Amino acid sequence: MTISTRGAGQAPAVLVLEDGRSFRGRAYGAVGETFGEAVFNTGMTGYQETLTDPSYHRQVVVMTAPHVGNTGVNDEDDESKKIWVAGYVVRDPARVPSNWRARRTLDDELSAQGVVGISGIDTRALTRHLRERGAMRVGIFSGEALADEATLLARVQQAPQMKGADLSAEVATEETYVVPAIGEKRFTVAAIDLGIKGMTPHRMAERGIEVHVMPASATAEELYAVNPDGVFLSNGPGDPSTVDLTLIKAALAKKTPLFGICFGNQILGRALGFGTYKLKYGHRGINQPVQDRTTGKVEITAHNHGFAVDAPLDEVSDTPYGRAEVSHVCLNDDVVEGLRLLDQPAFSVQYHPEAAAGPHDAAYLFDRFVELMEGQRA
Repeated sequence: MTISTRGAGQAPAVLVLEDGRSFRGRAYGAVGETFGEAVFNTGMTGYQETLTDPSYHRQVVVMTAPHVGNTGVNDEDDESKKIWVAGYVVRDPARVPSNWRARRTLDDELSAQGVVGISGIDTRALTRHLRERGAMRVGIFSGEALADEATLLARVQQAPQMKGADLSAEVATEETYVVPAIGEKRFTVAAIDLGIKGMTPHRMAERGIEVHVMPASATAEELYAVNPDGVFLSNGPGDPSTVDLTLIKAALAKKTPLFGICFGNQILGRALGFGTYKLKYGHRGINQPVQDRTTGKVEITAHNHGFAVDAPLDEVSDTPYGRAEVSHVCLNDDVVEGLRLLDQPAFSVQYHPEAAAGPHDAAYLFDRFVELMEGQRA
């Protein structure tokens, strides 16, 4: 059980990994205990968007940047209705935030939302450990939750694994809502919410798209009841192998223009017949180099994924919906970062072109989606 407590920074805390390694520091945010998958994020900014990204559900995020909280928390940059991370790990939290939009401190916001964190540990050593050993289960303990490390380790090892976790329904909207087009309406898009970030429908709205954001459990009948010009598959948490593919296969069968990002890329890959697998420690941050193979251009992009599509990099594949190829690839490790169908209008990327937070190099992908819908209408 988590207890929200102000002034938690003076309380001792301990972080325990499932392989037995531990780090001692001070409580940050709420005091209590929490469990999740330990992952690291290499972004030097954008922590508010990270915390409120539903894709981080059941993950304990380790920030590699040493100073976190400098700009406080504002009322504009949230990507969803709440903080989704299971826990938060920082080295040197800001003592006093400084930004003209700040309304409260990050420590206070974590406390108010019951998010257990830890500060004052060597996050560089922890990150190197995760790079060498891989993402793993972790617990953070403070206050009355503290006990001997053998007891705490046993609790961590009883926590659920991320592999095999079906989490989309836990973060998705329960009812359809509409994000209206900004200016003249040009298209209607049905967006399947698997853990969507608020900036994503906004980026489409900027291009004259009325976005109907639908629950992860939406049926093909409900999707096509809004007469969509296109279908969008959002980002989200969990293992893509757990997702029912009926809806996406129906959209592909109708040859409706389709665009997926992150989790949406993974389930499109599965629908095309490719497998997915868990990365050793994933890609998380706003500085990941990706090449768009259709143009040769290299983009610096925002990522948050622990799973990837297993597709051949250098050959065209035959699928039930025509030919497909890998359109984007990570230049760090050759992980598949995008797919596209060659015989009908469908494509996806593994990263976040909505750039919240992150660089704007990949914003053109929303324009590419518009071009597909224009082509289909013509």
